[in-house]
Amino acid sequence: MNDATTTVDPNATDDHRLRRDIGIIGLLFTAVGSIIGSGWLFGALSAAQIAGPASILAWGIGGVMIILIGLCYAELGTMFPVSGGVVRFPHFAFGSFASYTLGWITWLAVASTTSIEVLAALQYSTNYLPWLQHLQDGVPVLTGAGFAVAVAMLALFSLINVVGIRWFARLNNAMVWWKLVIIVVVIVAFLMTSFDGANFAGGAQDHSDAGGFMPFGWSGVFASIATAGIVFSYLGFRQGVELAGETHNPQRNVPIAIIGSVLITGVIYVALQIAFIGALPPGALVNGWAHIGTSFSGGLDHIAATYGPLAAMATVMGLTWLAVLLYIDAFISPADTGLIYTTVTARISYAMGRNGNAPAALAKVSQRGVPWVSVIVTFVAGMIFLLPFPGWQKLVGFVTSATVLSFGSGPLALIAMRRQLPAQRRPFRLPAVHILAFLGFLSSNLIVYWSGWDTVWKLMIAVLIGYVVLLLHEWRSRGNTPRLELASGAWVPLWLAGLALISWLGEYPALNKHAGNLGLIGFGWAILVVAVFSLLIMWIATSMRLPTERVEEHLREPVPEKTEQLGEPSP
Repeated sequence: MNDATTTVDPNATDDHRLRRDIGIIGLLFTAVGSIIGSGWLFGALSAAQIAGPASILAWGIGGVMIILIGLCYAELGTMFPVSGGVVRFPHFAFGSFASYTLGWITWLAVASTTSIEVLAALQYSTNYLPWLQHLQDGVPVLTGAGFAVAVAMLALFSLINVVGIRWFARLNNAMVWWKLVIIVVVIVAFLMTSFDGANFAGGAQDHSDAGGFMPFGWSGVFASIATAGIVFSYLGFRQGVELAGETHNPQRNVPIAIIGSVLITGVIYVALQIAFIGALPPGALVNGWAHIGTSFSGGLDHIAATYGPLAAMATVMGLTWLAVLLYIDAFISPADTGLIYTTVTARISYAMGRNGNAPAALAKVSQRGVPWVSVIVTFVAGMIFLLPFPGWQKLVGFVTSATVLSFGSGPLALIAMRRQLPAQRRPFRLPAVHILAFLGFLSSNLIVYWSGWDTVWKLMIAVLIGYVVLLLHEWRSRGNTPRLELASGAWVPLWLAGLALISWLGEYPALNKHAGNLGLIGFGWAILVVAVFSLLIMWIATSMRLPTERVEEHLREPVPEKTEQLGEPSP
């Protein structure tokens, strides 16, 4: 392929209908607010159960892996600041089929995240509003009244989004300050009230717990990154990419939002994990790390395991005032993140409508600059995900794997566009691009692998359902949709199938011997296999990239017609 040296006006990729009302603080706080959701409320306990004191390392490693992925998007997001960038970048570099597959995965992940955050908020609230949920086979499930409240919350999120992005940003900034203050207060209170350094040496031992700082070895550390809510807790960095088309001076604001949000929250998460482990009462470790959720003293086992471990810890420590604050924040934090993900899900739908591989109506924008049809679709999808699925912890692995899988296309699109548009102005240019892009892609694949076969196979079924939806869309459109560009996107199903095969042959989840995987690839060998596989897919994808001429056509694709949008001004 002959890659030309022409440049494309980055503004050509935007239709100028989405308002640029988010400043640098607004964009940074949108990312920070999205990161600080329900993950920190459950993650400290879940990570300690899987990795023991070494969960401290897991938070740090997880943050580094997310930054490696985010750095790739920092260059892409400043080169072409468009809303829904996670979907549109692979569309520019690899065409419609690749972007549809990744867009479908991304949309499922973000749409379900909104519902998960609502469920998390109501799960904590059940402590003082018991009519919201009841236990079904040990899992919190919404009651009829609880479902109505959840739908009302989704409707409120949608209404705020329809009013406009400026009001969303103002509301979010205030909520983020609240969340940051509460986390800091929890950390300081735990450290000053009770801190036992002996807990970091492992505490008690039993048949499933080898004791010491790393009771489950590195296998437990890496498993906790994917399944304990650690990576899930960092995924909000994407808002710096998704809302790049709605911020002024994106060349400065986008990299700061992406990298800054992960660094800020990473420090907070590590400090919280240290405070949580140090504050564990002696009785919590009697049965080993895997069972600390059911070992709190004072008759709080049920509360700790079901309705909020941090609040239960505060109660055990005699910090009743802190427990009250935590129960209040346990509603505010997930609700704010749910609000943010309502915004982002609508932008993903909007981007898919812009790409042409989903109904064009999704790209309709109101006079306020809001993709209102996508907001409505997001609301409906949120209600579907609110059906009584398993609890928060059961859904985290799926959402994490789906989101990280969609992120994996970013490093590949970056390398492809370095060759497709070498002369394009890049306000943020990633150094050592091939090394860092490979590490970002490898990080994405490893996180998916560590999530375990019982999560990966469900994700692949969801992808197959997406292909059925695509076929139906193509059939109904009768050839009036853009060509799928299968040749340049053929690497995507190869990538997904390869990941599924490696997961099936591997040993994760290491703590569940009945997940259906074969366990033929050991811990260390699996990292090497995934690394070689990642390098192979990166080479194949780069080789299959679209020619420069086609990339430029994608970048200059016309804005969807607005003639059918009643009451909207002409472009």
